[in-house]
Amino acid sequence: MSDRRRINIAVDGFSSCGKSTLAKRLAQALDYTYIDSGAMYRAVALYMLENGLVDQGRLDKAGLLERLPSLKIEFRYDPATGKSATWLNGRNVEREIRGMEVSRYVTLVSPVPEVRAALVDLQRTLGREKGVVMDGRDIGTVVFPDAELKLYMTARPEVRAQRRYDEMLAKGVEVDYASVLENIERRDEDDTKRAADPLIKAPDAVEIDNSDLDQDAQFRLAMELVQRTI
Repeated sequence: MSDRRRINIAVDGFSSCGKSTLAKRLAQALDYTYIDSGAMYRAVALYMLENGLVDQGRLDKAGLLERLPSLKIEFRYDPATGKSATWLNGRNVEREIRGMEVSRYVTLVSPVPEVRAALVDLQRTLGREKGVVMDGRDIGTVVFPDAELKLYMTARPEVRAQRRYDEMLAKGVEVDYASVLENIERRDEDDTKRAADPLIKAPDAVEIDNSDLDQDAQFRLAMELVQRTI
């Protein structure tokens, strides 16, 4: 595909609704760059936890903002998995950022306006040359409001909880379904009602409810939209 026809694709939606799975597959099929914006916030949350910036569920915001400029978040190809991995300050943290502890505390850092501004700047820089598929919660509304294609993913909460639960068990993470469902419902509440860049559907986004779709059907639908856009 020539550079002239390359586009940016924004994939937004609720937690555990398959945004990353679809975005990665689209990027691979199109030979585009995949960027997991949620992993960036998870990396910041991991840094917060590892550096004593949370106490009894409360964020040391001043301490985090003081150290924020020193955080270096990158995406590198991992030959061990054949996939892109998240690196924080020169260290592969892909496994650590997917655990329940980070999931539980990421909502402490994601609403902080200064954190969002720093990561949005980085995300926009990464997408400047086009040919990017990025997933998150405010990609089509804030990061890439001019993206040529915007997808808005959703699914019923109990379906998303089951998928997340199965995924974590497959990775050897011990967790119970009730905790996963509670975490997803709390994140939905936080994502849609936060003051800074809440999760909303862009007016020109195409909604895909994948509650009853398998990954192949979802991918075929998305690829039809991509080809129509191009």
